[in-house]
Amino acid sequence: MPPARIRSAVDADLPDLVRIYNHYVVHSHVTFDTHPFAVEARESWFRGFAPSGPHRLLVAEIDDEISGYASSGSFRAKPAYRTSVETTVYLAPERVQRGVGPALYAALLGELEAEGEVHRAYAGIALPNPASIALHTRLGFTLVGTFREVGFKFGKFWSVSWYEREIPALRHSSH
Repeated sequence: MPPARIRSAVDADLPDLVRIYNHYVVHSHVTFDTHPFAVEARESWFRGFAPSGPHRLLVAEIDDEISGYASSGSFRAKPAYRTSVETTVYLAPERVQRGVGPALYAALLGELEAEGEVHRAYAGIALPNPASIALHTRLGFTLVGTFREVGFKFGKFWSVSWYEREIPALRHSSH
């Protein structure tokens, strides 16, 4: 498989991003959305990202096809949380376990570090999900704690473990 080209998302990517995400909405417990999205319904989500700053959306492209995406967005809405982000990564199902996820997620974390506006990244992982736990651990995330049976989907309760990672570039800013 050729290496993925990682870049900022552009408008033309949105249908592919929605297709990838909807796969997990319909077939998996890893997101707690329960109904697939129309492309139009995800436009406001898409507009929340920028090519610089803490709210990023990167895509991995292989052979001119979007193979996955990684994003960082607000952890919480209150101003004191502005240096913390929640991160996520989703891959096209045919690209899982092919090295795309680690490269894509590492690129996102590298951009956040280089930008210098983020102090911590957080990721919620619906359990069980050993592949996601392994990915996050490999990239320097550590377990903070678990919310037991916090979500209900597919007729059962699911727990979510939260992981954090320091983004070392930001130190004691006057922000």
